[in-house]
Amino acid sequence: MLEENKRKSLGRGLGALLGDEDLDLADLNEPARSHASPKNADFIPISDIVPGKYQPRTEFDAEALDSLAESIREKGVLQPLLVRRQGGKYELIAGERRWRASKIAGLDKVPVIIKELNDKEVLEVALVENLLRENLSAIEEAEGFQRLINEFSHTQEALSQIVGKSRSHIANMLRLLNLPEEVQALVKEGKLSAGHARALVGLDNAMSLAKTIIEKDLNVRQVEELVAKQKEPKKEKAPKAKDEDLESIEKDLNRELGLRIKITPSKQGGGKVVLQYASVAELDMIIEILEQKRKNESQPAVNAVFKTDSPVAGSEKFSIKVVD
Repeated sequence: MLEENKRKSLGRGLGALLGDEDLDLADLNEPARSHASPKNADFIPISDIVPGKYQPRTEFDAEALDSLAESIREKGVLQPLLVRRQGGKYELIAGERRWRASKIAGLDKVPVIIKELNDKEVLEVALVENLLRENLSAIEEAEGFQRLINEFSHTQEALSQIVGKSRSHIANMLRLLNLPEEVQALVKEGKLSAGHARALVGLDNAMSLAKTIIEKDLNVRQVEELVAKQKEPKKEKAPKAKDEDLESIEKDLNRELGLRIKITPSKQGGGKVVLQYASVAELDMIIEILEQKRKNESQPAVNAVFKTDSPVAGSEKFSIKVVD
């Protein structure tokens, strides 16, 4: 019932697009349902009808056409085809499945509604009518929406009214066109669902994940969880903890120099030694101690690099690198 209501909404929207609010084309691709005569329809020879040159659909399921033809033999054609005059013929605008099935059923005449439309209007109606297809892939649907936006300047809100689908549905379909072409092809082939594809939008490794989905037969929830884990920020490894030897050296330096010294190892195997001072006087004392160490040939040479933003600051930090 919900699907039928959606299709009725689409039929009314298409009728509004043609400027005829009473025209309901919702059943263009459905078998006839009773023996009543179509409203406002003319009957013309089926041989006078030619395929539409703007028909976006190029493939028709033979088995489905045979089934529709059998229904037409039993019940007739109730929903009229939509055509326009072209010379001495009538060009088909909408309802090509019904026209093909009527030919298979051997009918001489079919009901039509004749509208005077220009090429642009014919293409627009053909694109909208094509969205009635039940077996339309998500990518084909998205491409149809995009053409209506690009070529006819429809907004998503306007399309929502015309095709009877929510604006969010249209927006979600359009997002699929941002996927790599290889992934879009998998959706067209039915190997990936629209739900699978939506989860892959915006990912650099979309194709790699698509292959994983197919190989492991993942459902949509599993794909969403996989993508969510991939998007989690990687935790940085904590700096290597000081071993007992470094702690012992730190304590010995603090005791020997009478200063606050902190040794911090790095992940690369090196590290830094930080001398902290609380006043310029303490800084002078540190420099004096280092100079005394430098003069003592029996001690390792010390290469000190001082970094201060303000020479009169009350409390600063600087780093030194001890070189043997």
